[in-house]
Amino acid sequence: MNAQLQTIPQLQTEPIQPQPNIPRWNPALRIAFRFWMVYLGLYCLATQVITSLFTANEGATLPDPATLWPLRPVIFWTAAHILHVNAPLSVFWGGNSATSDDMFAWATAFCLLVIATAATVVWSLLDRSRENYAEMHKWFRLFLRFALAGQMIAYGFVKVFVLQMQHPSLTRLLQPFGTFSPMGMLWNSMGSAPAYEIFTGCAEVAGGLLLIVPRTATLGALISLAAMIQVFTLNMTYDVPAKLHAFHLILLSCFLLAPDVPRLVRFLLLNRATAPSTQAQLFRGVRANRIALAVQLILGLWLVGLYCHQCWGYWNTHGGGRPLPPLYGIWEVRQMSIDEQPRPPLLTDSTRWRRAIFDFPSRNCAALYTQVIHTQASVCMAFQRLDDSIAPYGASVNLPDRTLALTKSDDKNWTASFTFQRPAGDQLILDGRMDNHQVHMELQLTDRNKFPLVSRGFHWTMEAPFGRN
Repeated sequence: MNAQLQTIPQLQTEPIQPQPNIPRWNPALRIAFRFWMVYLGLYCLATQVITSLFTANEGATLPDPATLWPLRPVIFWTAAHILHVNAPLSVFWGGNSATSDDMFAWATAFCLLVIATAATVVWSLLDRSRENYAEMHKWFRLFLRFALAGQMIAYGFVKVFVLQMQHPSLTRLLQPFGTFSPMGMLWNSMGSAPAYEIFTGCAEVAGGLLLIVPRTATLGALISLAAMIQVFTLNMTYDVPAKLHAFHLILLSCFLLAPDVPRLVRFLLLNRATAPSTQAQLFRGVRANRIALAVQLILGLWLVGLYCHQCWGYWNTHGGGRPLPPLYGIWEVRQMSIDEQPRPPLLTDSTRWRRAIFDFPSRNCAALYTQVIHTQASVCMAFQRLDDSIAPYGASVNLPDRTLALTKSDDKNWTASFTFQRPAGDQLILDGRMDNHQVHMELQLTDRNKFPLVSRGFHWTMEAPFGRN
């Protein structure tokens, strides 16, 4: 009998962590939790927040669940019959439309708001006797930590690799300042200061990484909140179509910070000592919590590896690591003739070109991100008229045959073909047919470094006029 009693304590192989005594939540706190759990949970599950945790490939991005059945028909019906939207809703950005600022995104947010409100009312009526939702809160908080971390890491790495806002293209360097949209101004301003873009990306990545570890989640939420407030302000002031999504990421940060607000106020504002965090562990057993922490760290490494791999590959194919396309540069049209008739550079002549620009493929070209295949490459090409307006084209350059074929994105049947010669590295001669006319052009390569935005760089010591021009 004594031997049996002595073996009983040996059965408890795992120590049990004490759980904090959770007081009864007041009615307002319980109602607020019900609403925000439903609304924020639905928003994460209906948008790119959930899909970005699993895929980051440019060509295989999962569409927002809101753009699929069963949410899509509900959103379309709501937009037509309740919001009275006359125009048909569009779904763009590769299916990630629920996080943009188009009417589909606003209708989605309205539907989620109505569903969350109705669910809160029903939940509150059926669960009036509940003292608190502490157990549910800790698991939902875990979900939101990774939901927000995924967004911070994704948006952070595309800035760290200078992919979100790239250096102004050759066409942008020639575009008059007043013709830029507010968003175009922001994008090119950030792109021309890559060090600042990398800095902001590092801040977002830091917030995401700190959210992954439970002990540093509060600091991660603070950094994420500050970063998203800046992003939201820029989106509002520069009219960037991601205001709605940035605002929701602010809400996610605030929800994660809510339990620590009293402690933060005491420490940061009242300059008083504060107690440690009372956030409950996921499990009662020490071993189970250690396994849970290991799983969280593995998921964090998955997110870091996922977006590092994608951004590195994208940087090498479409970012700063890509090779220069054939004929890359800004070419001044020195002489031009149409049907063997010389065309002097008169401002009244709308058919005479001022410059030809061969640049990297972009979304404004007829060929979108086409890789070089053997000896033929797709290039973004444009002619600039004498009034500084730009006519963009897609260009296919065949180096061995020295031929150039042009296409238009808005007219699939339109084509133009040229042969080219390069008597010298900075000289180009084009001969061919365009719009049923024989065209001859002699062009001179412009030094890209003549633009101060490209060549000025950084200065510790600055004299007047301080580079404001």
